[in-house]
Amino acid sequence: MMSSLSDIGVLALVVVLVFAAAMCLAMALAREGADFMSFYRRKFTSNANQELAEMFIFMDTSQLFILNMLALVLIPMAVHWLFQLWVITAGVFVVLLIVPGAFWARMRNKRLAKFEEQLPDAFMMLSSSLQAGASMNMALADMVKQSPPPTSQEFGLLVKRMQLGVTLEDSLIELEKRLPLQSFIMASSAIRISREVGGNLVETIQSMAETLRRKKTMEGKIDSLTAQGRAQGTFMALLPVALAILLSFLEPEAMRKLYTTREGLMVLTVMIFMQIMGFVFIRKITSIDS
Repeated sequence: MMSSLSDIGVLALVVVLVFAAAMCLAMALAREGADFMSFYRRKFTSNANQELAEMFIFMDTSQLFILNMLALVLIPMAVHWLFQLWVITAGVFVVLLIVPGAFWARMRNKRLAKFEEQLPDAFMMLSSSLQAGASMNMALADMVKQSPPPTSQEFGLLVKRMQLGVTLEDSLIELEKRLPLQSFIMASSAIRISREVGGNLVETIQSMAETLRRKKTMEGKIDSLTAQGRAQGTFMALLPVALAILLSFLEPEAMRKLYTTREGLMVLTVMIFMQIMGFVFIRKITSIDS
């Protein structure tokens, strides 16, 4: 009788210790999860504020963080409910972690492309003001007023820097760091060299505007000639993905071996690698440096 009571007591003590250890582990995991979420939120909002400020977009980034967290939770849950495969769910989750950075990069590239497209007209307005007798500061301020964004925003920063006492050469060098475009760097270098050697600044700016306009026309022709190749590359990259999703619904048992077995995962890895390499090669072939 005493032996059975002692066994029950030991068992109860073990249960209590296991429960206490589980609670401590759960609290530690919760604390680590809260610390990670706090770090991720600070990192996300900091990057978002920096990227948006550089593009002159001012908004509450906490709303973007909430949307990002909803996407990180709901989309993997929906994918796991459809496929019931942790490999696909983890892959979707990793892709969603990369999406914000890719989104900022795409917005930045589109803004740079728009600035490069507006640059010839901005230089033509600048040369016209200089030819009419205005000083460089007045010509830049007038060009900022007449130009649309993002040209007005970027050159507005240059004008403000000059108003604070920074020379035009130093202001152009700082603007080159913000706008790493070969067209703008070439034009900025031509302006600085012309001012240093005492050349005809109006003629230099006009010739740069014409050169940039011809360059843009040539790039447009190249883009139109290579559009079919880029479209084919995108189609060929997305076609296997669409077929895999379709076959996963039509033949789930057969396709499950591709996601759950070791051999299937190896084949899937090779397929994904080859698809990415093929897409990159097609992009490289159709991307012609003008």
